[in-house]
Amino acid sequence: MFTASDPAADLELRLASLQGTDAEAFMEVLFRAYYRPLGNVVFRVVQDRDVAEDLVQDVLLNVWKNRENLRITTTYQAYLYRAAMNAALRHTARSKRQVTWDDASLPDAGRNTTEEQVHGQEAEAAVAAALATLPPQCRAVFLLSRQEGLSYQQIADALEVAPKTVENQMGKALRLMRKGLQGLLHSLLLFVFLR
Repeated sequence: MFTASDPAADLELRLASLQGTDAEAFMEVLFRAYYRPLGNVVFRVVQDRDVAEDLVQDVLLNVWKNRENLRITTTYQAYLYRAAMNAALRHTARSKRQVTWDDASLPDAGRNTTEEQVHGQEAEAAVAAALATLPPQCRAVFLLSRQEGLSYQQIADALEVAPKTVENQMGKALRLMRKGLQGLLHSLLLFVFLR
């Protein structure tokens, strides 16, 4: 799984040694190594930066509070991704019960011309809308694979599902994304070829 000079293995070993011996250093290493990547993953699910930060802070705080009784059977990375994704999915489920889905605010991509900017914004909105229609677990698998670059096995470990489930969810996500973006692809092809 890890090689002797693998930074991920070194981080895992360091966290394991600090977990029971130095609470402050344990929290600092957890925070520095995982706050930003977990925040990015959670943000893609909840689409709210403040909520994502709160959820990640809660996950890290819970790990720190329970560090003496915490038994990691996989890796810290897999455990934290699973905990963060579970928190994000729980939040999303609660939000859907309370309020309808809000449109995600998309950052300006800095297009050169007004026409390119309009098409870029339409594309970003279409992708965000297609992502929003994916079922929660399907969206989580898609984001962990395509945006975080995790392998199917890493995603399976993080979400505590079988690798075959990840493969099935990814196939479903790709089919739904293709279907949801079909109109966008057609209009982009027209834009490119009719310029």
